[in-house]
Amino acid sequence: MTDSVITDDEVGAVRQRDRRGHGRDGSAVAGNGGGGQGPPNGWRAQVASALRFAARQVAGDVEVDEFGFDPELNSRVLIPLARRLYQQWFRIQMRGLEHVPAEGPALVVANHSGVLPLDALMLQTGLHDNHPAHRDLRLLGADLVYELPLLGTVARRAGHIRACPANAQALLAAGKAVGVFPEGFKGTGKPFSERYQLRRFGRGGFAAAAIKAQVPIIPCAIVGAEEIYPMIGNAKPVAELLNLPYFPITPLFPWLGPLGAVPLPSKWIIEFCPPVSTSGYDPELADDHGVIADLSGRVRGTVQRKLDDLLTERGPAFA
Repeated sequence: MTDSVITDDEVGAVRQRDRRGHGRDGSAVAGNGGGGQGPPNGWRAQVASALRFAARQVAGDVEVDEFGFDPELNSRVLIPLARRLYQQWFRIQMRGLEHVPAEGPALVVANHSGVLPLDALMLQTGLHDNHPAHRDLRLLGADLVYELPLLGTVARRAGHIRACPANAQALLAAGKAVGVFPEGFKGTGKPFSERYQLRRFGRGGFAAAAIKAQVPIIPCAIVGAEEIYPMIGNAKPVAELLNLPYFPITPLFPWLGPLGAVPLPSKWIIEFCPPVSTSGYDPELADDHGVIADLSGRVRGTVQRKLDDLLTERGPAFA
């Protein structure tokens, strides 16, 4: 059975059912916050609903949008898994949600760090859970993610998509909130000694996409991810052998094996800054390298200043 396509209205209906505590089939499920009372029909209804949901997933009877996003899988399985890290392990504070519009397209531009892209997952989880409109952040990811069959499939079902100008434009044109990390692997793979020092924001592709689509850019600063895997070395021969951008050496990995891959419980702050409007730019300026470099630099500077402020405010990472 092939996947069916779900419209924006149907995505909203799934979201409403999830917030009311009911699944697609109308049966009760656990609440979105993870800490509320159980459903009125008790655990039997939860089990029955979960089994029906699992059967649909196995059979391929799932509703996805034109980009492969499965809002039910995301809300019922993926976000709750990430929520454990968000609330209990990293103790994340998310601020500035008023700068993210309740509807319509927007481009969230954030710093990237931490060896593995847990910062991207935490950003997506926080916006889903804490924003008044419970917005789904559609993340643009590296090609490497989609070259791995299982990981690529899960990423698409979670609302992620391969990072390229065409995909960014398509998502923004569809009215989505899109997340991008311009530093890429240079951000996640930088040494711990250079933590919170932003790398170059690529070639400014995000700025060109925002100008073309005439959407606001929302700078976002993430503090906390740099400490989860303090990268003190890079085993380049191993990375080349495995065709990876880097192979991290931390105080615990690979020395402790799988145990060394457990992220350290640093304290996080994620803050959205006031949006940068692109309405004053002619869309044709998206091809002007000088304009793109200037806008990209402004956004990068905003993120760096906010990182500096948040680091001072947070203090020790493990307090």
